[in-house]
Amino acid sequence: MKKQPEEQPWKVVSSEYLERKPWLTVRRECVELPNGNRIPEYYVLEYPDWVNTLAITRDGRFLFVRQYRHGIGRTDYELCAGVCDPEDPSPLAAAQRELREETGYGNGTWQEYMVISPNASTHTNLAHCFLATGVEPVGERHLEETEDLSVHLLTLDEVRDLLRRDAVKQSLMAAPLWKYMAENRLF
Repeated sequence: MKKQPEEQPWKVVSSEYLERKPWLTVRRECVELPNGNRIPEYYVLEYPDWVNTLAITRDGRFLFVRQYRHGIGRTDYELCAGVCDPEDPSPLAAAQRELREETGYGNGTWQEYMVISPNASTHTNLAHCFLATGVEPVGERHLEETEDLSVHLLTLDEVRDLLRRDAVKQSLMAAPLWKYMAENRLF
Protein backbone atom coordinates (compact mmCIF):
# COMPACT_ATOMS: atom_id res chain seq x y z
CA MET A 1 0.00 0.00 0.00
CA LYS A 2 1.21 3.45 -0.89
CA LYS A 3 2.38 5.65 2.00
CA GLN A 4 -0.33 8.11 2.96
CA PRO A 5 0.39 11.81 3.53
CA GLU A 6 0.53 13.01 7.12
CA GLU A 7 -2.78 13.91 8.71
CA GLN A 8 -3.46 17.60 8.65
CA PRO A 9 -6.37 18.38 10.97
CA TRP A 10 -8.44 21.48 10.59
CA LYS A 11 -7.93 24.32 13.04
CA VAL A 12 -11.03 25.31 15.01
CA VAL A 13 -11.20 29.10 14.99
CA SER A 14 -14.46 29.33 16.96
CA SER A 15 -17.08 26.93 18.26
CA GLU A 16 -20.54 27.38 19.76
CA TYR A 17 -23.31 25.01 20.78
CA LEU A 18 -26.61 25.66 19.04
CA GLU A 19 -28.56 22.87 20.76
CA ARG A 20 -27.87 20.45 23.61
CA LYS A 21 -30.62 17.87 23.95
CA PRO A 22 -30.40 14.16 24.83
CA TRP A 23 -30.79 13.13 21.16
CA LEU A 24 -29.52 16.25 19.40
CA THR A 25 -26.34 18.10 20.24
CA VAL A 26 -25.21 20.47 17.50
CA ARG A 27 -22.29 22.81 17.38
CA ARG A 28 -21.36 25.36 14.75
CA GLU A 29 -17.68 25.94 14.13
CA CYS A 30 -15.55 28.20 12.04
CA VAL A 31 -12.66 26.05 10.82
CA GLU A 32 -9.47 26.73 8.94
CA LEU A 33 -8.14 24.13 6.52
CA PRO A 34 -4.41 23.34 6.24
CA ASN A 35 -4.28 25.38 3.01
CA GLY A 36 -5.55 28.47 4.88
CA ASN A 37 -9.09 28.44 3.48
CA ARG A 38 -11.87 28.92 6.02
CA ILE A 39 -15.30 27.40 6.36
CA PRO A 40 -17.22 29.92 8.47
CA GLU A 41 -20.14 27.62 9.32
CA TYR A 42 -19.37 23.93 9.76
CA TYR A 43 -21.93 21.89 11.72
CA VAL A 44 -20.98 18.96 13.93
CA LEU A 45 -23.45 16.51 15.53
CA GLU A 46 -22.33 15.01 18.84
CA TYR A 47 -23.67 11.56 19.66
CA PRO A 48 -22.63 8.84 22.08
CA ASP A 49 -21.14 5.75 20.48
CA TRP A 50 -23.61 3.25 19.06
CA VAL A 51 -23.61 -0.55 19.02
CA ASN A 52 -25.22 -3.22 16.90
CA THR A 53 -25.03 -7.00 16.95
CA LEU A 54 -25.08 -9.58 14.20
CA ALA A 55 -26.50 -12.34 16.41
CA ILE A 56 -26.77 -15.94 15.27
CA THR A 57 -28.51 -18.66 17.29
CA ARG A 58 -27.08 -22.12 17.96
CA ASP A 59 -29.19 -23.51 15.11
CA GLY A 60 -27.88 -20.93 12.62
CA ARG A 61 -30.76 -18.46 12.57
CA PHE A 62 -30.08 -14.73 12.35
CA LEU A 63 -31.71 -12.59 15.02
CA PHE A 64 -33.36 -9.46 13.62
CA VAL A 65 -35.74 -6.85 14.90
CA ARG A 66 -38.33 -5.11 12.78
CA GLN A 67 -39.32 -1.54 13.56
CA TYR A 68 -40.57 1.68 12.08
CA ARG A 69 -37.99 4.42 11.40
CA HIS A 70 -39.60 7.82 11.20
CA GLY A 71 -36.68 9.49 9.38
CA ILE A 72 -37.31 7.43 6.25
CA GLY A 73 -40.93 6.56 7.03
CA ARG A 74 -40.40 2.80 6.72
CA THR A 75 -40.60 -0.38 8.75
CA ASP A 76 -37.61 -2.62 8.06
CA TYR A 77 -35.58 -5.51 9.37
CA GLU A 78 -32.54 -4.43 11.38
CA LEU A 79 -29.88 -5.86 13.62
CA CYS A 80 -30.40 -5.27 17.31
CA ALA A 81 -28.81 -1.91 18.08
CA GLY A 82 -28.63 0.91 20.56
CA VAL A 83 -26.63 3.58 22.31
CA CYS A 84 -23.69 3.17 24.67
CA ASP A 85 -25.05 4.49 27.96
CA PRO A 86 -22.71 6.22 30.42
CA GLU A 87 -23.31 3.30 32.83
CA ASP A 88 -22.05 0.74 30.30
CA PRO A 89 -18.44 -0.22 31.10
CA SER A 90 -17.68 -0.94 27.42
CA PRO A 91 -19.29 -1.09 23.98
CA LEU A 92 -19.44 -4.89 24.38
CA ALA A 93 -21.45 -4.52 27.60
CA ALA A 94 -23.77 -2.06 25.83
CA ALA A 95 -24.31 -4.47 22.92
CA GLN A 96 -25.03 -7.37 25.28
CA ARG A 97 -27.46 -5.22 27.30
CA GLU A 98 -29.27 -4.05 24.15
CA LEU A 99 -29.62 -7.61 22.82
CA ARG A 100 -31.12 -8.80 26.13
CA GLU A 101 -33.45 -5.79 26.45
CA GLU A 102 -34.74 -5.78 22.87
CA THR A 103 -34.86 -9.50 22.10
CA GLY A 104 -34.56 -11.51 25.32
CA TYR A 105 -31.51 -13.28 23.85
CA GLY A 106 -27.99 -13.51 25.26
CA ASN A 107 -25.04 -15.77 26.07
CA GLY A 108 -23.04 -17.12 23.14
CA THR A 109 -19.57 -16.16 21.94
CA TRP A 110 -19.00 -12.46 21.26
CA GLN A 111 -16.37 -10.59 19.29
CA GLU A 112 -16.02 -7.02 18.12
CA TYR A 113 -16.51 -7.40 14.39
CA MET A 114 -15.92 -3.91 13.04
CA VAL A 115 -15.95 -0.28 14.13
CA ILE A 116 -17.34 2.20 11.62
CA SER A 117 -18.28 5.84 11.52
CA PRO A 118 -21.94 6.72 10.97
CA ASN A 119 -20.82 9.84 9.10
CA ALA A 120 -17.18 10.85 9.53
CA SER A 121 -17.82 14.26 8.04
CA THR A 122 -20.29 15.51 10.66
CA HIS A 123 -20.77 12.93 13.46
CA THR A 124 -18.45 12.58 16.44
CA ASN A 125 -19.35 8.99 17.32
CA LEU A 126 -18.45 5.48 16.21
CA ALA A 127 -20.62 2.40 15.74
CA HIS A 128 -19.23 -0.76 17.32
CA CYS A 129 -20.52 -3.81 15.46
CA PHE A 130 -20.38 -7.16 17.23
CA LEU A 131 -20.73 -10.74 16.06
CA ALA A 132 -22.43 -13.01 18.60
CA THR A 133 -22.74 -16.68 17.77
CA GLY A 134 -24.64 -19.32 19.70
CA VAL A 135 -27.06 -16.85 21.28
CA GLU A 136 -30.13 -18.25 23.00
CA PRO A 137 -33.24 -17.02 24.81
CA VAL A 138 -32.27 -15.91 28.33
CA GLY A 139 -35.32 -14.03 29.58
CA GLU A 140 -38.04 -11.53 28.92
CA ARG A 141 -37.59 -8.45 26.76
CA HIS A 142 -37.45 -5.06 28.49
CA LEU A 143 -38.33 -2.41 25.92
CA GLU A 144 -38.11 1.29 26.62
CA GLU A 145 -41.28 3.38 26.35
CA THR A 146 -40.13 4.70 22.95
CA GLU A 147 -39.43 1.25 21.49
CA ASP A 148 -41.98 -0.66 19.41
CA LEU A 149 -40.31 -3.58 17.68
CA SER A 150 -40.78 -7.25 16.93
CA VAL A 151 -38.18 -10.03 17.04
CA HIS A 152 -37.56 -12.34 14.08
CA LEU A 153 -35.36 -15.38 13.51
CA LEU A 154 -34.36 -15.49 9.85
CA THR A 155 -32.66 -18.21 7.84
CA LEU A 156 -29.48 -17.57 5.90
CA ASP A 157 -31.53 -17.61 2.67
CA GLU A 158 -33.89 -14.97 4.07
CA VAL A 159 -30.97 -12.73 5.07
CA ARG A 160 -29.36 -13.15 1.65
CA ASP A 161 -32.68 -12.20 0.06
CA LEU A 162 -32.90 -9.03 2.20
CA LEU A 163 -29.40 -8.04 1.10
CA ARG A 164 -30.03 -8.85 -2.57
CA ARG A 165 -33.20 -6.74 -2.54
CA ASP A 166 -31.40 -3.87 -0.77
CA ALA A 167 -33.95 -4.23 2.02
CA VAL A 168 -31.56 -3.52 4.92
CA LYS A 169 -31.65 0.26 4.69
CA GLN A 170 -29.59 1.10 7.76
CA SER A 171 -26.01 1.23 6.41
CA LEU A 172 -24.47 0.57 9.84
CA MET A 173 -26.26 -2.77 9.79
CA ALA A 174 -25.81 -3.61 6.13
CA ALA A 175 -22.01 -3.24 6.43
CA PRO A 176 -21.43 -6.02 9.00
CA LEU A 177 -23.96 -8.26 7.24
CA TRP A 178 -22.17 -7.87 3.89
CA LYS A 179 -18.80 -8.41 5.62
CA TYR A 180 -20.08 -11.62 7.22
CA MET A 181 -21.41 -12.90 3.91
CA ALA A 182 -18.14 -12.08 2.11
CA GLU A 183 -15.84 -13.56 4.75
CA ASN A 184 -17.88 -16.76 4.91
CA ARG A 185 -18.38 -16.96 1.13
CA LEU A 186 -22.14 -17.13 1.55
CA PHE A 187 -22.96 -15.32 -1.69
